[in-house]
Amino acid sequence: MSVSMDSIKELREQTGAGMMDCKRALAETKGDLEQAMDVLRKKGIATATKKASREASEGLIGSYIHMGKIGVMVEINCETDFVAKTEDFQELVKDVAMHIAAANPPFVKREDIPAEVIEREKAIYADQVTNKPPQVVEKIIEGKLEKFYADNCLVEQVFVKDPDQKKKIKDLIVEKVSKVGENIVIKRFVRFQLGEKIN
Repeated sequence: MSVSMDSIKELREQTGAGMMDCKRALAETKGDLEQAMDVLRKKGIATATKKASREASEGLIGSYIHMGKIGVMVEINCETDFVAKTEDFQELVKDVAMHIAAANPPFVKREDIPAEVIEREKAIYADQVTNKPPQVVEKIIEGKLEKFYADNCLVEQVFVKDPDQKKKIKDLIVEKVSKVGENIVIKRFVRFQLGEKIN
């Protein structure tokens, strides 16, 4: 089917994907914008997976200060200095720093959580479940752990600027990876809040 230029332009503005990718996705979904976005996101995830093994040692350290009360510094890596200087990458660094200021995640990703913290959480969840078969208890604990990761890991948190409350930080990264064509990794961050206790 023929796809209108207006539809292609709208999809491109919403996803940042290339014109031909947008045209193909719209043709595949018979002009359905929502479905076309899903198609592009799935393809973006495939692209990001291929690039995830590549070394990312360039990038930027970005910062965000909120009302002089909260300060964040974050290091986000990419593969080349060229991409680090692009507007897309700099916007990503700024958005992630602002998100950290607002959402205050303790960890970047689930692999960063110490084993003892996970074990403690599992023990708490197990104590909350009574009179259930062991396999049911295990499923409940798994579900609660997923919720714990979503609350405490930066990449699994819902992006604070997403009005639909669906896009996670890792989805934001995938979008940028498919747009700039390089692996992108959130390396580390630090967040300061005025008056907080320092250990």
